[in-house]
Amino acid sequence: MLIKLVEEVDVTEAYHYLQSPSAGGIDIFIGTVRDHAQGKEVTKLVFEAYAPMALKEMQKIAEAAQQQWPIEKLVMLHAVGEKLVGEPVVIIGVASAHRDAAFTACRFLIDELKKTVPIWKKEYYQDNSVWVNAHP
Repeated sequence: MLIKLVEEVDVTEAYHYLQSPSAGGIDIFIGTVRDHAQGKEVTKLVFEAYAPMALKEMQKIAEAAQQQWPIEKLVMLHAVGEKLVGEPVVIIGVASAHRDAAFTACRFLIDELKKTVPIWKKEYYQDNSVWVNAHP
């Protein structure tokens, strides 16, 4: 498993880590900063995390996925710090012998990360900014 909080989310690193001769399916979800939220134009986001707890929770989620699906390899990377519109902030990746397990496990991992991992973001708009739960 490759589980990290990072300043720069590296899509290539995630893909190379997931490659395996026995994996017939690799599913990668990439979450990026979009240009709008709550009816306002977003200029950037800033992410903060309580690292010890966030990593522990990410590990717990990864282990739960490995118990449910035949996963060869698994990646969970989440950014901290300032991110501009279009930049990746989270990568979830799963390699499995079959695509169905890869798709299903990947969806489980991102959904659980959004529900339980202590990560917060500050949304910056043209006229103000506000802290919000990164994963409502």
